[in-house]
Amino acid sequence: MIRVFPDAEALSRAAAALFARAAQRAARLAGRFVVALAGGQTPRRAYEWLTRPECREAVPWEAVHVFWGDERCVPFEDPRSNAWLAHEALLQHVPIPSHQIHPIRCEGDPEEAAVRYEALLRAFFREAPPRFDLILLGLGEDGHTASLFPFHPAVTEQRRWVAAVLEADPPRVTLTLSILNQARRVVFLVTGARKAEILRAVWEGPFDPLRWPAQGVRPGPGRILWMVDAEAAAGLSQIW
Repeated sequence: MIRVFPDAEALSRAAAALFARAAQRAARLAGRFVVALAGGQTPRRAYEWLTRPECREAVPWEAVHVFWGDERCVPFEDPRSNAWLAHEALLQHVPIPSHQIHPIRCEGDPEEAAVRYEALLRAFFREAPPRFDLILLGLGEDGHTASLFPFHPAVTEQRRWVAAVLEADPPRVTLTLSILNQARRVVFLVTGARKAEILRAVWEGPFDPLRWPAQGVRPGPGRILWMVDAEAAAGLSQIW
């Protein structure tokens, strides 16, 4: 469930290779690969690795459908936008059909944006349950993941797939645990000494997903992997 890498670069390269393998398998079995991307600098480096020939040529881009786990309600070209980050680091460099890229558009009202994105997801996933082939997530220093923040009602939302987080600055739109936990595979990417304390709390502390929302991501045995670098893993008392 957890793999420790010597540094962030090694982790990013391995994450890109995992993405490529997952895409190949899903395309072979189902004809499409459905992925939800994360924001932040850690996944950005993995996205850049995916543009290198050894990964770029291994991914069946014509079968890839891209969604996002969360988004800040800012214009698309704002540097804080997760969709813009992925576009700059990855999507503009690979031959993925543009109609298979599905960003969260929330420059306006976040609540309306959440409703629209859920409607898009429900139209795409016509079968039940809705299952992403791969979801990439990060870990915040307060234990949040996607935009599920400690003690926010979105953490306990069980009916909706997408929720607005109005209290964030800027406001955000996020997938909820009700859909994250349906994924065929979830991969956390965690790097840096600043994450060591919270990684230990999430892994070794009491189970309290309202306090540490990342603990609530539990898609099932064999379906979750934590990829962490040595600095982030330094606080763990043992590696499973």
